[in-house]
Amino acid sequence: MDKIQILVVGRNPEIVQTVVRLINTNPAWNAAHALTDDHAISTFESQPFDLVLFGGGIEPGSDDYLRQAFISRDPKITIIQHYGGGSGLLATEINMALEKL
Repeated sequence: MDKIQILVVGRNPEIVQTVVRLINTNPAWNAAHALTDDHAISTFESQPFDLVLFGGGIEPGSDDYLRQAFISRDPKITIIQHYGGGSGLLATEINMALEKL
């Protein structure tokens, strides 16, 4: 079975690295990350993703821009907002999004 590919987009490098590490502890998931809008879009274009997870610190204008960019490239992409709160909440947010797929 292929791993679920997740793109994590955030602004704080330490938090993004922590989120990626937590995601990658699940053997069924694989996370990549981006800290800027340009990097997020180029990463999204370079490989298929099942899910995009927005972390904190993304400005409203960037949030809208990225959502539009991702959806225009893959109308079926699922985008979720991670609000923090630890690994249990993160896993729940991802699992809830995957159930909707």
